[in-house]
Amino acid sequence: MAEIVQDVLSGLSEALVERVRRAQPLVARIETAGRLIRSGTLWHKDVVVASEQALPEIDEAKVTLVDGSTFSARLAGRDPGTNVAVLKLDGSPDPARLPAAEPNPGALALAFGADGGEVSVRLGIVQSIGPAWHSRAGGRIDRRITLDMTLREQEEGGPVLDAGGGLLGISTLGPRRRVLVIPTTTVEGVLGPLLSKGRVERGWLGLALQPVLVPEGMQPEARQPRGLMIMGVAKGGPAAEAGVLTGDILLTVGGESVGRPAFVAQRLGPELVGQPIELRLLRAGKVLSLRATVAARPPG
Repeated sequence: MAEIVQDVLSGLSEALVERVRRAQPLVARIETAGRLIRSGTLWHKDVVVASEQALPEIDEAKVTLVDGSTFSARLAGRDPGTNVAVLKLDGSPDPARLPAAEPNPGALALAFGADGGEVSVRLGIVQSIGPAWHSRAGGRIDRRITLDMTLREQEEGGPVLDAGGGLLGISTLGPRRRVLVIPTTTVEGVLGPLLSKGRVERGWLGLALQPVLVPEGMQPEARQPRGLMIMGVAKGGPAAEAGVLTGDILLTVGGESVGRPAFVAQRLGPELVGQPIELRLLRAGKVLSLRATVAARPPG
């Protein structure tokens, strides 16, 4: 029995070593002013992705790969919504393409990072899997993947693999330092806009909003108890052009009820930029509908 257990453990150890060997070329060390600032993932040839929240405000950096090769890099774009930043290199190798992995609760996961001049490896399990969710900045993350492991700040942004060698995505630190994964599909979805435009354009109406209770007598007609008071309307913005006024109560956007400002941001994804959308409002005791054309959120 002892020999069987030893064989199983040896087999597991050898498999993990092989996974590490395959993943190491993806790990990027991001430096500025001669010091390590964060880890990154060599996603494609000449493209490194990193955790946006962990990356300081930089325009240029030096990227070092596991073989010791170094490259000058410039910031191509960053998206706080999905927490993805992209660095553009010149002349880096094209890494071996790892298949996108489907996470499973309880499965083993390997998180990699740059630790000094070496590659660090963290072993843990996929603690939980949740559905798609929206960040406070309005970005859509395809799955909520939580890992049961610890991660140093410098390791944030490195690749995360499953036990089969598939790429789950890149690591990031969530609330209370929980280790989360930005899924591969999410990274792929924002990569093109970040490389071509430097940002991901999301919808904007030009409204300052505050949650409010709908007057009790109007709730039957409004068909909801809560809405969003219009505290301000951006001059020349989509809402202003549609005729929205300060003091209106916003009830629905695109036919969906809104009770918090974050709900509005979630409903204004990149696909709606340039598209008309219905706004249902309460004004002076009457419900009315206006049609606005969604614009791209201004930079900054």
